[in-house]
Amino acid sequence: MFDKEMFARKIDVEVGMRIIRLLSIIILGFCMLVTVTSLGWSEEAVDHSLYAELLAKHVKDGVVDYQGFKNQEAKLDKYLTVLENTRVNELSRNEQFAFYVNLYNAWTIKLVLGAYPDIDSIKDLGNIFRSPWKKKIVRIHGKLLTLDDIEHGILRAQFKDPRVHFAVNCASKSCPPLISEPYRGSTLNRQLDDATRAFINAPSSNYLEGNKLYVSRIFKWFSEDFNDDVVGFFLKYAEGNFKKELEAKKDKIKIVYLSYDWSLNGA
Repeated sequence: MFDKEMFARKIDVEVGMRIIRLLSIIILGFCMLVTVTSLGWSEEAVDHSLYAELLAKHVKDGVVDYQGFKNQEAKLDKYLTVLENTRVNELSRNEQFAFYVNLYNAWTIKLVLGAYPDIDSIKDLGNIFRSPWKKKIVRIHGKLLTLDDIEHGILRAQFKDPRVHFAVNCASKSCPPLISEPYRGSTLNRQLDDATRAFINAPSSNYLEGNKLYVSRIFKWFSEDFNDDVVGFFLKYAEGNFKKELEAKKDKIKIVYLSYDWSLNGA
């Protein structure tokens, strides 16, 4: 005989189990969202606003107003403290890349300010025993690192992106220029492409004469980062007539490395 009461109880149990499963899924999803948020896995996890204000005010077309930075050094110091206290390993990969580029550039400015205005070149801050890039000045993770540690030990070693050479700035006239805004995870690829393209197509930095391609010494110092194929890299980012000439002569081109001007990139 069909037991209506037992059937009803069975239905109630099944419905209850479905509700419990649904609630479990909702709670799990919420917990994952809270975890991701708390870990800072976002493209804009670092507050670069102080640095953005400084760059917009004191960097014009790659020329740095070091006196302006000197006048607002306290604001730069606040930004460096923000970076020092950032939990970098909890950032997204792009945000980490942007973080370390900003860290390098901001500490380079700070290094120069330590001797400004009595300085003609960043190399004046070194000596025969130690270059300025080997000074332990960068505060992060409770440690002191050098600018070389940031550029070679982290940026080049971990990210393996040759465009980094056009983002980090060594405070010198022959160096790819410092841009007037911070690098950010959300716009990183565009910013790296823009910086690389701008440098490649700047006649003051690279140019073609006959079958000779005169290029920055960056391409000699870090040739492995460009797969030992300078022409191939130029073809990727060159524009207009420059690119047309490179394409027409690519099998005949001889690379010539230009001298490097270490004069301060200030006004």
